[in-house]
Amino acid sequence: MSDPRPHIAILGAGPTGLEAALAAIDRGHPFTLYEAGEGVAGDMRRWGHVRLFTPWSLNVSPRMRHHLHLAGIEVPDTDACPTGAELVAGLFEPLAALPRVAARLRTGTRVLEVGREGLVKNDEIGTGKRAEHRFRLLVAGPDGRERSAAADVVLDCTGSYGNPNATGNGGIAAPGERQLDDVIRRHLPDFTAEAESWAGKTTLVVGGGHSAQTAVADLAALAAEHPGTRILWARRGAEPGFRPDDADPLPERARLLARAAELAGGASAAVETLTGVVVDSLTSHDGRTRVTLRRSDGSEQTVDVDWLLSLTGYVGDHSIYRQLQVHECYATSGPMKLASALLGAASEDCLDQASHGADTLVNPEPGFFLLGSKSYGRNNTFLMRVGWEQVEEVFGLLDSG
Repeated sequence: MSDPRPHIAILGAGPTGLEAALAAIDRGHPFTLYEAGEGVAGDMRRWGHVRLFTPWSLNVSPRMRHHLHLAGIEVPDTDACPTGAELVAGLFEPLAALPRVAARLRTGTRVLEVGREGLVKNDEIGTGKRAEHRFRLLVAGPDGRERSAAADVVLDCTGSYGNPNATGNGGIAAPGERQLDDVIRRHLPDFTAEAESWAGKTTLVVGGGHSAQTAVADLAALAAEHPGTRILWARRGAEPGFRPDDADPLPERARLLARAAELAGGASAAVETLTGVVVDSLTSHDGRTRVTLRRSDGSEQTVDVDWLLSLTGYVGDHSIYRQLQVHECYATSGPMKLASALLGAASEDCLDQASHGADTLVNPEPGFFLLGSKSYGRNNTFLMRVGWEQVEEVFGLLDSG
């Protein structure tokens, strides 16, 4: 007899995807957990050398802790902030090794597209009949070979870190950017491990968020040990610096912002801050990259650099479900109901975030849900706890029929 419960495809084995897998186990739902990386939490591994702002106590869900406890594995419950690598090794890898997770986990396997069997995007608009057709997934395995898979419910927990924004003016690629992609880094490097590649070089860092702040701070430390290392820090905003918050409840975040303010204010001779500029074009010039920066008044400045570190933010890959009827916010690219709730919320601090209810996760496409950081679109206040709450709400919907 076939299992009457819906088979769930969980896309992404990061914090939210693993939580969803455990929830499926708890409720007896059949599932397959797909992870594009060679190991679980593939995106987090890219910045494993970076210390999180949040402590262990906020990075382990009660469900995760319970399942590991049953397996005789205890994880820290302290105020110490782990690095990404420590969290992967101490939490996510043990979860992936649990027999009932491991049996359904497919690493090195990327879900390329999701559609409905026998339907395209504009079929059965508002009729409810799309739910009668199973989801069809195009999947590429570790050997690169493509195959199809089926599911009754799809939880897209693929996150956003693997899909960086372009560097150029207006958020699109600058002329020459595509051709010079080999000298552009779009994820936060481990400057200690890669010191030989960055020491004595000139790097243009583009962006003003936490990733860019971390990069400039790390490069400034490298420059202190390796004279001749130069950092140009380009930001769209015209403000000359940052405003540290002494009351910030996350000390690691407060320390980073304070250091960024110091560097923006001239604390390191190796760092030159360029405010109110955007990247207008890139060309190759005498073995280096010539970057043209444009100011709001139309004037230009050119700089020659060895590396361009583009840390301009990330947004989820929405091409995966282009054949599905997903209602997205025109401004944030998140699911419309959740985006509206987030835009209407008063607080912008991630620690104040909470799930906005199951109804905000429902799309016109029945059985398809965006969860985790991808559900927040371009809103950067996501907290892992929110993803766990979303999982609980979605499984509540599934169990209620």
